[in-house]
Amino acid sequence: MKLLRVGTAGAERPALLDQDGTTLRDLSGLVTDIDGALLADEAALERVRAAAASGDLPVIDQSGLRIGAPVARIGKIVCIGLNYHDHARETGAEIPTEPIIFFKAPDTVVGPDDTVLVPRRSVKTDWEVELAVVIGRTARYLDSVEAGLAHVGGYAVSHDVSEREFQLERGGQWDKGKNCETFNPLGPWLVTADEVPDPQTLAMKLSVNGEVKQDGTTADQIFGVGEVVRYVSQFMTLYPGDVINTGTPAGVALGQPEPKPYLRPGDVVELEIAGLGRQRQQLKGA
Repeated sequence: MKLLRVGTAGAERPALLDQDGTTLRDLSGLVTDIDGALLADEAALERVRAAAASGDLPVIDQSGLRIGAPVARIGKIVCIGLNYHDHARETGAEIPTEPIIFFKAPDTVVGPDDTVLVPRRSVKTDWEVELAVVIGRTARYLDSVEAGLAHVGGYAVSHDVSEREFQLERGGQWDKGKNCETFNPLGPWLVTADEVPDPQTLAMKLSVNGEVKQDGTTADQIFGVGEVVRYVSQFMTLYPGDVINTGTPAGVALGQPEPKPYLRPGDVVELEIAGLGRQRQQLKGA
């Protein structure tokens, strides 16, 4: 299923993308929201599947309709740095021997087409298309890649916007360059795990002002999805609705020759992952 949340910010309602790929169906009569509680409730998910198959769910008028982030009340966003071979090469970094972990605050999350704000005094705002993994079952000390995959509730497109000066040149941890307002557009859909039989075969692409910058595949990940979930579960408990951003392929501004083409107000970023949908953001100054 492709689950989403639509409406004004803070007042979104749950919805489903019909099998025709264009019609939106209202789920608010069946579930209160798309969140960790729903993902952990297999009976509720089966009711949604049955209602979707019946074709009886109310149709939503999409005229002027905003799409919000597809997951509500995210507990934490765990991010994996330098997780693509080609991205590590372009930035001159050594291939990590273990996943690099940092965090984004849940309040960085916005809808897939919402405005992204360039922070004040920013000169190095960068783009990163990423596969987001949404946890569906509580994960503690998992013992295999297969167990890691079994705890995934679904997948989504994530834009891990980054400010490289704040991240790399201002001392301390990466978090200063990762947690600026609007720095994690998510969606449009949460695609349930049963629709993504192999998350290591997904094409991903990002363009800026119509020029393709990133054109990669999750096959290039250093640590695949199952291993990432297994590994992270050794250090923290993952709960339904938690999100893991699994890294970005080559093509970010940081890895390009000088003068590096960092983002500016007015730029338009478009990104997509095969089967998971598209995002489009216009940048404005904070």
